[in-house]
Amino acid sequence: MTTPVVPVIRQAPTATDPAVYAEYEPKWATYPSDAQGWLERAREVATVLSVDAAAREKANKSPRAEVALLKHSGLLKVLGPKKYGGGEQPWGVGYKVIREVAKGDGSIGMLLGYHLLWSRTAHVVGNDEQAERFQKLIIENNYYVGGAVNPRDNDLKITYDDFNITYNGFKNFTTGAAVSDLIVLEGAIHDRPEEHIFAIVPTAQAGIQFHYNWDNVGLRLTESGSAKIEGISASWDDALGWDVATKKPDPAVLGIAFPALLLPTIQLVFSNFYLGIALGALDFAKKYTTTSTRAWPYGGDNREKATDEFYILSTYGNFFAHLRAAEALTDQAGAEADRIYGKYQNDRAAFPIEERGEWAELVASVKVVTTDVGLRVTAGVFEVTGSRATASKVGLDRFWRDIRTHTLHDPVAYKNRELGRYVLLGEHPEPSWYT
Repeated sequence: MTTPVVPVIRQAPTATDPAVYAEYEPKWATYPSDAQGWLERAREVATVLSVDAAAREKANKSPRAEVALLKHSGLLKVLGPKKYGGGEQPWGVGYKVIREVAKGDGSIGMLLGYHLLWSRTAHVVGNDEQAERFQKLIIENNYYVGGAVNPRDNDLKITYDDFNITYNGFKNFTTGAAVSDLIVLEGAIHDRPEEHIFAIVPTAQAGIQFHYNWDNVGLRLTESGSAKIEGISASWDDALGWDVATKKPDPAVLGIAFPALLLPTIQLVFSNFYLGIALGALDFAKKYTTTSTRAWPYGGDNREKATDEFYILSTYGNFFAHLRAAEALTDQAGAEADRIYGKYQNDRAAFPIEERGEWAELVASVKVVTTDVGLRVTAGVFEVTGSRATASKVGLDRFWRDIRTHTLHDPVAYKNRELGRYVLLGEHPEPSWYT
């Protein structure tokens, strides 16, 4: 297949200025010490971002300042070991932190979510030495990690010699990579295309050429555009889960069920920022309704205030109930992530594929519910805010545009089918790039 011809821009045309958030570096210099503290820190970040979220996403600048804000907050380190300066929180807290940030700005919640996933990749598909080495590198330096992995594109092609593996190719979607310090690459070996290798490399290399062409209707500050990868090498020591001596996958690492946790882990990242965006939409709409929405004077059961109208109260109550249920299901899946990683991270060979299947179906249920409820709430809030809420300056539309954009990532209809086979036939899904 011919590589797409895309104009290469070496630098982002415009970027937000990290100096605008400089005041938060000393303010947040002391990191939280427990789960509640990290959630409160995430709420503080969301509050800062929400102030001008609509204007920033309309400007569509490369989010250098926003990533700097995440670095100042310490949230990039929330899952990292304390011995390297991290928060050492479990995934259940990490998921909630993503959700809180997404309430204020869906794009930045997504950037945080992808970073947390990629920053822990070596813990899932790497050996113990790699996991430790990359955690030290990422956490001590407060690095932001992006990725060029999207499996809907052709794989990057890997060539190799006795010392290095080298990646070449093109990726249409590289969320966060253009503003990252490190980038996760994944590709297939040119003469053994059934064998894939993940590696983490520095982003600032001439052979990584970002096209800065992400101009979509939603999640506009995620730098999810395309990139050309040309001659980017990593040593065999950095080939996650591979045996340096044999140049083959290490069966003790990649020949067991544990690496298949990577996909449910990231699918739950998605659902948490969907849920955060929907909760943010409801809160934004509530503030608008209580301050700006006018009662309808021609209904026959007229009220002086919009907040006394039956249909407005009923709609808000219904949205709230469904979101509360979605939160409970999402938290259940997060708690199961904590149980699995807590029990098997240091005994990966003991992890049974059946437990992976059960968790994958729970995560699929969350994906279905957060997609359905998120789309319904973010579109439906206009019915309880009124026609003036459609003004561009209000910015209420960004919540729907954000959820609509990412819920097309992998069609939720296939999650419904997967769950149908689970219910009717007792089948777990085969591990794949999306399951």
